Amino acid sequence: MSLRCWTRREGLLGLASLGASCLPLQAHAGGQLEEPMADAVRGALRRAIESAGPPNHDLLPAGSRERFTRWSRDVGPRLANQKRHPLERAEFLETVWYYAVRQGLDPTMVMGVVQVESAFRKYAISSVGAIGYMQVMPFWARLIGNGDPGLLFQLNANISFGCVILRHYLDRERGDTFMALGRYNGSRGRPAYPNAVYAAMRRWAHPDA
Repeated sequence: MSLRCWTRREGLLGLASLGASCLPLQAHAGGQLEEPMADAVRGALRRAIESAGPPNHDLLPAGSRERFTRWSRDVGPRLANQKRHPLERAEFLETVWYYAVRQGLDPTMVMGVVQVESAFRKYAISSVGAIGYMQVMPFWARLIGNGDPGLLFQLNANISFGCVILRHYLDRERGDTFMALGRYNGSRGRPAYPNAVYAAMRRWAHPDA
């Protein structure tokens, strides 16, 4: 992995708060395009971010906790190379499950997106400036967040933003996951990215989840 220390002048707003640690320079990911958006849509996306809060399974549909328990028990060991500490793995899987289900998404699709976008690297930054696990473009912090893209390095914020954005693109594409995934990656209509996510999803699938 190619590493480089980012300074305030070189990095994005908010990176200096990360201290002197070295961050992965680049993720192999595209970037969502900033498209015209109606105020009503932007407001709905902002409310989706604000209302999600921290992971709380009590806010999810009945039976979700049981499905999560079966899924996480099965797929947790598959994440051991990326998240070595059991508590870190558990927190990551709980976070993905919560924000995915909140947005009506398949958690295995979110896991596939994370795998393809960042290879599960929290501090990944793409060549176009996309940030974190789900490679969220900084302009989303301005559109539907508090304006600080540094927030997108936080686990909850990054997965929450990523799931809200993916839900938005699915709605725009009328449920067509192929087109929505392409839009998420900034490669709408081209097969390479959706096919990579579909392939990655098989690693995180569990029949009873």
